[in-house]
Amino acid sequence: MSKLKKHINREMNLWEHNQANELAKIRASQRHLIYNLIAYVSISIIEYWLAEISKSQTLRADAFNNLSGIISTFLLMMGLHIAQDINDDDIAGVEMPDENENILGGDQRMQFIRWRYETVFSLVTAVIMVVIAFDVILDGIKALLNPASRVVPQPVAIIGAGIASVIMLIVWYMNRKAGQRLQNAALLASAQDSLADAFTSIGTMVAIAGALLFDLAWLDGVTSIIVGFFILYSGLKIFFQTSLNLVDYFDPKAEREYKHAILKVKKVKNVAELKAHYNGNVVSLDATVLVDAKMTILESYQLSEKIERTLRKKFGIVDTDISFIPDPGTFSDKDVKGHF
Repeated sequence: MSKLKKHINREMNLWEHNQANELAKIRASQRHLIYNLIAYVSISIIEYWLAEISKSQTLRADAFNNLSGIISTFLLMMGLHIAQDINDDDIAGVEMPDENENILGGDQRMQFIRWRYETVFSLVTAVIMVVIAFDVILDGIKALLNPASRVVPQPVAIIGAGIASVIMLIVWYMNRKAGQRLQNAALLASAQDSLADAFTSIGTMVAIAGALLFDLAWLDGVTSIIVGFFILYSGLKIFFQTSLNLVDYFDPKAEREYKHAILKVKKVKNVAELKAHYNGNVVSLDATVLVDAKMTILESYQLSEKIERTLRKKFGIVDTDISFIPDPGTFSDKDVKGHF
C-alpha cells in the first residue's frame, strides 16, 4: 500500500472517529433533553391548573413561559434526531445525490448539512417564543385596562411558582453540568434558558406574595406583562444568535487566531482569505493560502494536511478545506504560459 493511500485511510478513520464522538455527544444530549421535556410539561400543567384556581395572571404567564420551554426542547430533540441519522439517504424527505459517496469528504458534506438542523430548529423555537410573548403581554394589558377583572390571587398560586422555581434550578444545574461535559452548545443554551426560567418563577412567586401581603390587585397583571417581555427578550436573543450562525457569521477574533496559526506553518507565505462557520456545534474552515509558485501538487497536498493537523490539534477543528494560490513574489511573467 502506498504512503498516500495509507494517509487517506488514516484520515478516513480519523473522520469516522470524530463523527462517532460527535454523534455520541448528540445522543447523550438528546437523552438528557427528555428529562427537560418531562420537567417542563409537569411545571406547565401544575402552574396552569393552579393559575385557574387562584386567578393569577402572573402564574398563567409563567406557565406559558414554560410552555415555550416544552416547544423549544421538543424542536431541539427533532433537530438532534436529524443530526444523528447518518444512515438515511435523504434529509427531511429530500433525496440527496450519492455520486460523491465514495470520494473522500463526500459523506462529510452530508453530515454537516444534518448537523445544521440543530440551528434551524433553534430558530423556529425563537419565533414561537416571540408569538407566545406577545400573547402573554396582550393578556396582561387587557387585565390592567379592565379594573373589574383585577383580583388578588389566591395563596395557592405561591405553591405553583415555588415548585416551578425548585424544578427549574435542578434542570439548570443538570443542563449546565452535562453541557460542559459533552461540550454541547444546545445543552449549554438550554441551561441558560432554564436559569432564566428559574428566575422568572422566583420573580412570579415574589410578585404573588407582594399582591397578597399588600392587597395590590394590579401587581399581578403588571408582573405578567414583565414576564411576557422577558419571554420576548429570550426569544429575540435566540433568534439573532441562530440567524447569525445560519448566515455563516463567525467571531472575527477567533478567525484571526486561526489565521495566525496557519501563518506559523512552514512554507506558508501568507493567508489571502479565511472563513469559518458552524455546522451545528462543529466548526468548518475554508482558507486560501499563498505558497511558492514552484511548489508541486504533492508538496501542496502535504502542506494542506499539515495545516489541517495544526488546526485540529490547537482548536479542535475537524473540517478544514485549504486552497492554494501562487505568491506573486515567487514567479515572473515569463514563467506564466497562456492566460489566467
